[in-house]
Amino acid sequence: MPIQSPTPLIDTHFHVFQPNVGLPGARYVPSYGASISQWRRLAHGCGVTHGVLIQPSFLGTDNSLLLKVLRSSPSSLRGIAVIGSNANRKDLEAMHQLGVRGIRLNLSGRSHDPSAWTLDTQTWDVIMSLGWHLEIHTDQNGLPAVLRCVPSGIRVVINHMTKPASASQNDETIKSLRARDKGNVFVKLSAPYRLEGVSAQELSKVLLNELGPSALLWGSDWPFTNYESTVNYQTLFSSLETWPTKEYTKKILSENPQIVYFW
Repeated sequence: MPIQSPTPLIDTHFHVFQPNVGLPGARYVPSYGASISQWRRLAHGCGVTHGVLIQPSFLGTDNSLLLKVLRSSPSSLRGIAVIGSNANRKDLEAMHQLGVRGIRLNLSGRSHDPSAWTLDTQTWDVIMSLGWHLEIHTDQNGLPAVLRCVPSGIRVVINHMTKPASASQNDETIKSLRARDKGNVFVKLSAPYRLEGVSAQELSKVLLNELGPSALLWGSDWPFTNYESTVNYQTLFSSLETWPTKEYTKKILSENPQIVYFW
């Protein structure tokens, strides 16, 4: 049953793209399309009213479709873009006006070496001045080394439950999150099927205990690329009612994302 709420309920992680469109050499380009109308149909069926559109890695820095979709629904959508290492301030400010609230660093399946992804000082400064955050997706257990190279003043949002090696407070990934300033670290309870055997149930408990409910967000990861046939939106949404985070559902779905994405 959809959750009935007078406040926005927010899916902080989904994608839209056209079929067979991607960068030359991209390791994966879907043969199907994923539209905003398809996402809305699924989201609204669960009572989700707002969403955060995430730039897919296979589209690189071509954010044109993302920005087009944001223009169509400025009150209910926000976006996370992918930019070059020395992006133009004017361009970033224009993105901000359209609803972009951060940049994505997707290192999954790629080199985690800082020389391959770090930004110049001026670009970091612009990101901070806009109040944006850095959204990070790494391979399993890859987050600690990446966080050491992210300026301490940058707010970070970690994809897919952080992808630690284990669901333990002593895991290096969990410890690296605790070392950041409280209030500048958020974690998406998303894509449990990408955890490589780590229990999402146990991991949600660890994240809740170690970071607190104010650090948690929820995202569907729709359309579940590479897992399309085994995952569905309703099941993922319903998992919030079975995980230890259940009593904080309103905070995770509404209060926290409104802070992070400026609604």
